[in-house]
Amino acid sequence: MPEITRFYGIIIKLFFADHPPLHFHAIYGDYNALINLETLEIIEGDLPNRATKMVIEWAKIYQSELLKM
Repeated sequence: MPEITRFYGIIIKLFFADHPPLHFHAIYGDYNALINLETLEIIEGDLPNRATKMVIEWAKIYQSELLKM
């Protein structure tokens, strides 16, 4: 699974041609969450509130680019 970016200890990974719905993985320490690329909602797992907010803000900025991958 390629690492897309890393910030504040959060790692964002994206599988190309992975199972639906379109999503990316956010990993922060022992936490792991799958975030839907279209709705930007956590569909599996969890993250601390602060990390969730940072991941969603990052995803809003890059959402259109991520959907093209």
